[in-house]
Amino acid sequence: MLTPGIDRRYFILGLVLALLMTIGAPACSSGGAPSQQTPGGETELQGRIKVSGAWALYPMMVRWAEEFQKIHPQVRLDISAGGAGKGMADALAGLVDIGMVSREVRPEEIEQGAYFVPVAKDAVFPTMNESNPAWEVLGEQGIQRQTFVDLWINGNTLTWGEIVGTDSNDVVNVYTRSDACGAAETWAKYLGGAQEDLAGIGVYGDPGLAEAVKTDSLGMGYNNLNYAYDATTGLLVVGLRVIPIDVNEDGEVGPDEDLSTKTRAIEAIVSGIYPSPPARDLYLVTQGGFQGLAQEFIRWILTEGQQYTEEVGYISLTDAQVREALGRIGN
Repeated sequence: MLTPGIDRRYFILGLVLALLMTIGAPACSSGGAPSQQTPGGETELQGRIKVSGAWALYPMMVRWAEEFQKIHPQVRLDISAGGAGKGMADALAGLVDIGMVSREVRPEEIEQGAYFVPVAKDAVFPTMNESNPAWEVLGEQGIQRQTFVDLWINGNTLTWGEIVGTDSNDVVNVYTRSDACGAAETWAKYLGGAQEDLAGIGVYGDPGLAEAVKTDSLGMGYNNLNYAYDATTGLLVVGLRVIPIDVNEDGEVGPDEDLSTKTRAIEAIVSGIYPSPPARDLYLVTQGGFQGLAQEFIRWILTEGQQYTEEVGYISLTDAQVREALGRIGN
């Protein structure tokens, strides 16, 4: 119970002040672009952006988030990897603001409202264990596409001896991805199929597939650029070898086909020597169109953010791609 007089006046005044504070408080949501005025009169972004999806884009997105938050410290970015399929599904369901997708966007996804822009490039590479004796031959002659087709699409049981022309009876242990992902779909497309057509032992995630091949001396798999090569040294991840693709089928690895370092791999992609697929664009996706805070973040990625792609081990978009993408996200 209120006491008469001055106590009632204080109570009413408190209610009015609380109401005014509620009305004046800035709104924050993951999809919007709330802001506040800085002392200098500039608009400061604040809010939350939720991102999920492709392992292929995860290292790059983490770096972009770190750099963006240096400029806009009141923006929070929640980023999780789980495969391109998850990124697309989460984006279409509105569970995240941005989905990371490392494959071509399908017509049926566009019909469901998928709106997308490319943000970087990379590639998928066939891998084997570094301790496999067959590497001495494969490092010089590579493998032709048809052999990969026989292993992953036709499901043929091949020995390492059959592949390199020796008397080895050791059977090739083929690995693939168990999660819906861009790497598997891109690799399958190169071989003339779809992810569900790929034979092999299913392993979850890019790190998991790399680890499976690293621990199996007879294993063969495939990995995205930044899981086959060390981000710090630019050399192959310890335990792995990237198998050169004998693109011109002349039985030897030419200088342009050498994939022994990340720098050489990127040069092969940029020059077009490395086939496309498995070289591909990487996309960010949303439902209907990018808006608010997510739109501001992607605009920054397409402009200032492109300077970080090569540092992290990706390939920047062309100027023409950047202009087209900026036109798609709007003002």
